[in-house]
Amino acid sequence: MAMATAGRGPLAAIRAFASQVHPVFMLPPLSSSLFGGLLAASLGTATFDGRVAAVHVVAAFFALYTAHVKDGYVDFYARGEDDDHPLTARGCRVALAGASVAFFACAALVWWLVSPLAALITLPGWLVGFNHAPRLDMHPVSATAGYPTGIAFALLGGYYVQATTLSPTVLALAGVFLVVLSGIKVIDDSKDYDYDRSIGKRTAAVAIGPDAAYRAAYALMATGMVAVLVMAVGLEGVPPSAVGAPVVFALVAVAARRADPELATKLLIRGSYLFLAVLVGAVWFRPLV
Repeated sequence: MAMATAGRGPLAAIRAFASQVHPVFMLPPLSSSLFGGLLAASLGTATFDGRVAAVHVVAAFFALYTAHVKDGYVDFYARGEDDDHPLTARGCRVALAGASVAFFACAALVWWLVSPLAALITLPGWLVGFNHAPRLDMHPVSATAGYPTGIAFALLGGYYVQATTLSPTVLALAGVFLVVLSGIKVIDDSKDYDYDRSIGKRTAAVAIGPDAAYRAAYALMATGMVAVLVMAVGLEGVPPSAVGAPVVFALVAVAARRADPELATKLLIRGSYLFLAVLVGAVWFRPLV
């Protein structure tokens, strides 16, 4: 049976499977995994092991791929939300099975290379991705925090596979990522307000209204930025140069403030790239230390 809805044969199937790789949303968790490993090395709690880091990054990739395939499958074949889908229903099931097998193979390798606990900390990424649709995305809290939670665990896992422990610094930064990205997710969900309301999908915008959701989103992002400023001053492991991260993100957030939800989401996601890039540079190079 065909895997792709457009075309036949191996090339069409490959293109359809590749269509579920969404770089805009995959880059933050993959970068967070790598950042966790670099942070462990910079704090002197571990020597950076590129082999272990690569396995964890690949595990994070397949967790996200699982989420994208499952979300598309549910939205098109179960809810009728999307107009089309590049994968057939069978193609979605094959992609889900393949991505899940690949993820658990990576988790098993993490178990073997590091420890069972390291594999356990890696597991939530897949659990959140697989269960996001049609379960977690129906409630305001889990719909908002699902993706950010996956990124927070990617950071914690990337750190743990190197250091085999968790420090206050990485826990604090994971909390920042969770809060900031939850704010972005609230705005992302706002662009589908009318449709979500019509099917009883209770995102934050549906639950409290679009205007209140926008205010809550910016409050969450501002809280995360202030937390980084505080950590740069008083938390060991976060260098003073980390103050640049909230500054660059704040500039993007100001630009996004008057944009519609779709454009605002694009701007803020890219702002999160800059935020993470400055944090990585500050922690790894420590220019002001």
